[in-house]
Amino acid sequence: MLPLSYLLAGQPLEALASLLAIIIAITVHEFSHAFVSLLQGDSTAEIEGRVTLNPLSHVDPWGLLALIFLGFGWGKPVPFNPYNLKFKRWGPALVSLAGPFSNLIGVVVFGIALRLVLQFGHLPMDNLLITFLFLLVVFNIILMLFNLLPIPPLDGSKLLNLLPRQFEGVIQFFNKYGFVILIAIILFGQQYLGAIFGYVERGILGLIIPA
Repeated sequence: MLPLSYLLAGQPLEALASLLAIIIAITVHEFSHAFVSLLQGDSTAEIEGRVTLNPLSHVDPWGLLALIFLGFGWGKPVPFNPYNLKFKRWGPALVSLAGPFSNLIGVVVFGIALRLVLQFGHLPMDNLLITFLFLLVVFNIILMLFNLLPIPPLDGSKLLNLLPRQFEGVIQFFNKYGFVILIAIILFGQQYLGAIFGYVERGILGLIIPA
């Protein structure tokens, strides 16, 4: 559930936990882009102060408000210069995929923590710690899956540049109309996208939460 949903349900502490989980997931995601860019020799993100885990450097206020009230949002894009990267062909894809990969790590780490708390904590299911860990897992799953969509300006779109030359027309089409396609999906295909994400989410949570 998003913070607004908890607030409307009269659960302010859960709303705060949801907001904190969102901020953590976004911060680690954007930091990972910056860090992998720096590892490849590009200092653009470092100069912009993005190689940090300070949420203020990564959370876009408007993107966060959109996420809270509309159900989708964004963080501050991490700048990098592809010409400075050590790996010219694979470098941009590695920088872009670092974000979703960090969310995958988050799913594993917080999923293990949630499993241990559920098994050995002897806490009720509505405990705030359980809710917080659960939300960390869920938001990392959503952020990972959404950003893996091969649609500009999402992270997965950088994989298009690795396609063979015969797909140049497809790449140019997505680069030109990607943002329009993304908005159309958000406005008209959210139900279907949510169903797919929900299927994956339930599968992962089924492995974490004891039956």
